[in-house]
Amino acid sequence: MLSNQRLFMIVGSVALVMFSAIVHEVAHGWVAYKLGDPTAKQAGRLTLNPLAHLDPVGSVLLPLLMAWLGGPVFAFAKPVPYNPYNLRHPRRDEVLVALAGPASNLLQACIGAIVFRACYGSWSGQQDGMYWLLMVLDIYVYVNMTLMFFNLIPLPPLDGSKIVMPLLHGQAKMNYYKIQQYAMPILLVVMYVLPSVLGFDPLGIYLNATAGNLTTALLGA
Repeated sequence: MLSNQRLFMIVGSVALVMFSAIVHEVAHGWVAYKLGDPTAKQAGRLTLNPLAHLDPVGSVLLPLLMAWLGGPVFAFAKPVPYNPYNLRHPRRDEVLVALAGPASNLLQACIGAIVFRACYGSWSGQQDGMYWLLMVLDIYVYVNMTLMFFNLIPLPPLDGSKIVMPLLHGQAKMNYYKIQQYAMPILLVVMYVLPSVLGFDPLGIYLNATAGNLTTALLGA
């Protein structure tokens, strides 16, 4: 039987990660639009309406499973379409479009942390309405830090690959193209096989060192 707090953590984490992932995708489309590509706007994707973005597996089932298992919770919405050939300065602008998603998560985390600190000062220490609000804000900050650092991993289809690619030249770029072919198997092995078979969780270590520590610093805990 799930405790009320455990159920709240699961439902809250999933709801907040869904919202944060939608903002992440809209940020990609909005920056692309500002840099000359109207594809996302024409597709009706520059909106926070969940129906325009949610993916049943990536936005709902995956975060539910991860929240149930008690590990880091992240999700993905349907990617916002964009055409790099419409960008005014494609080489530079593709990097800016890729950075927009993680940057939106950092901004959300900072806003959540500011509200958390403001509310924490007036909390009585009891398990009242303010307690649950602080829980939501804590989850919101951590979810966004997790989404940011997870998406900065330089493997496709994550944003980190689009940031790294323009910086590579010659043989380094060719080698990276070869690695890209195995990106999804690499992610699956790192996320599921290594922790369950070998008891080694490199993704968890990475997220604890980055998202976990930065969340603590932002919240002042």
